[in-house]
Amino acid sequence: MSPIQLADSELDAIYAAAAPIAAEHRPMFLQQVAAILADCPEPGPGTVYRAIRVAQQAHLDPPDLSGTQDPRPRLVASR
Repeated sequence: MSPIQLADSELDAIYAAAAPIAAEHRPMFLQQVAAILADCPEPGPGTVYRAIRVAQQAHLDPPDLSGTQDPRPRLVASR
């Protein structure tokens, strides 16, 4: 695989998208993004964001917030 040239902002977007992914899945996420971009003759911002979206769908495991309890902390008014 030849090197992929990305702008700093594109690389920052990839790393930011990798942050919420579990540490053990991040290398696979980054490899998938790189593989998608390697197939593009001239990757740009749109291509990078599409690659991120596809890879996140495969590797991101969001928390289940459908429970009956409200996940937000309760604020108590002080007197």
